[in-house]
Amino acid sequence: MRAVVIHTPGQYEVTTVTDPVPGPGEVVVAPAAVGICGTDVHIVQGEFAPTPYPIVPGHEFTGEVVALGAGVTGLRTGERVAVDPSLFCGACHYCANGHGNLCENWGAIGDTVDGAMAEYVKVPAANCYRLPENVEFTQGALIEPLSCAVHGFDVLPRRLGDHYLIYGAGTMGLLMLQLARTAGAASLSVVDINTDRLRVAERLGADATAVSAAELDRPQGWETVIDCTGVIPVIEDGLGRVRRGGTFQQFGVAPSAATAAFSPFRVYNDEITIVGSMAVLHSFGRAVDLMAKGVVDADTMITHRYPLDDFDAALRTFREGSGRKIQLHPQR
Repeated sequence: MRAVVIHTPGQYEVTTVTDPVPGPGEVVVAPAAVGICGTDVHIVQGEFAPTPYPIVPGHEFTGEVVALGAGVTGLRTGERVAVDPSLFCGACHYCANGHGNLCENWGAIGDTVDGAMAEYVKVPAANCYRLPENVEFTQGALIEPLSCAVHGFDVLPRRLGDHYLIYGAGTMGLLMLQLARTAGAASLSVVDINTDRLRVAERLGADATAVSAAELDRPQGWETVIDCTGVIPVIEDGLGRVRRGGTFQQFGVAPSAATAAFSPFRVYNDEITIVGSMAVLHSFGRAVDLMAKGVVDADTMITHRYPLDDFDAALRTFREGSGRKIQLHPQR
């Protein structure tokens, strides 16, 4: 089969590799649509520590089941599925306490084992979710990032009528925006230096947009501030925009060694809650339902579709920031 293979950091190609064979409890899926994520770029650059090389990337995907391993029930060949890439050990302290996303032996399809930027990928049958009839493959490939956003809302102490400020109008910021709208936000403000993305945010429900939060007319601050950038100066700015008694969520991925300055006195005196959100946890199935319900405007989110052999062009488009969600279509 054809696959994107990252041999070592910075060295990748689309080449021919051996077809996967499903083991007990596994299925082989023919990926139809695969989203490119910031994590994929980090893997290409050697900036994602858990990754072994060589590896086939790709963890946001949908496809068709083409082969079943021994003992698989409840699935059949030809079924359309979205796949939760999470691989938890199920035995460590965190798994035992219901926090598999913090697993001591954490793994993920496309991050620590071969993923979906290929004509075929081997996955646990238990990780497959049937695509609703009204959800196309391309739309379904947004379910994985949506499931991350759903988990982000799971850990927010949200209330009806809160005012939200979101930094970043890329894929995750736009997903958080649409979920906040559904969750009953009183107002939604979005900050991004890319004015084209701000226009999309307005189309998807933002009440106010700006290239800097200082331009927004809300001197009292926001009850909920969400960073979807991982950029340290942005994070520091956002921490100062939280209203007394409010919450700051670190959703964007900052460099592992980076640090941000904040006022511990203000956190104490204003009772500011700071919360993180890591990947997917008991949220994939709900993301499937939300996608089927039309909570997310998937078609507006997806801007570029490339065949597998054009991975280099797709990666370049992602790095340029000229699109929103960029996908590979391995069966084209």
